Amino acid sequence: MENRELTDLLVSWISLSAAFALVFSEGSINLLGFADALAIAALAVGTGFLLHELAHKYVAIHFGAKAEYRAWNMGLMFALAVAVLFRFIFAAPGAVYIYGKRVTPRENGIISVAGPLMNIVIGVVGIAIAGTYGPTQLSNVAAIVGSINLYLAMFNLLPVFILDGAKVFAWNKGVWAALFFPLVFVLFFL
Repeated sequence: MENRELTDLLVSWISLSAAFALVFSEGSINLLGFADALAIAALAVGTGFLLHELAHKYVAIHFGAKAEYRAWNMGLMFALAVAVLFRFIFAAPGAVYIYGKRVTPRENGIISVAGPLMNIVIGVVGIAIAGTYGPTQLSNVAAIVGSINLYLAMFNLLPVFILDGAKVFAWNKGVWAALFFPLVFVLFFL
């Protein structure tokens, strides 16, 4: 990984963690409340965002392409502004750019599904840990991390223009449906 990519990942991680912490702490001016929210947000964003993007990157590399994450600074500033003004998260932090090899539609679909699959795995593990340890601080943090990852997976699987879901849907509608609809059911009905 080159320095620019590491810097972009770090800036995105910090910015998104701050945005989530602002929402979690409900804009609290209590520094301790914000610090606690920031620690949980950093863990959630670290698993939900960083591992998602790295999954795209390394699956693309597996297919022989070059891939690098690039931050989108306007998207990061927008995420922070929305968090401050509306206590809501809408993040478009950047993306993994693939180059050096023309990937097939199948490869592009697999690369695109890798990120949401990573979120699903982390989400299921987080929820399982939360269910195993009862009402403890560990289970509360695991439930938050798990839930955020499941929501990120569902959001990214929406079959909308720039999201992963559009590419997965174009590649294989069955794979898309097998992932998307159970997530909707779990998140909204369980």
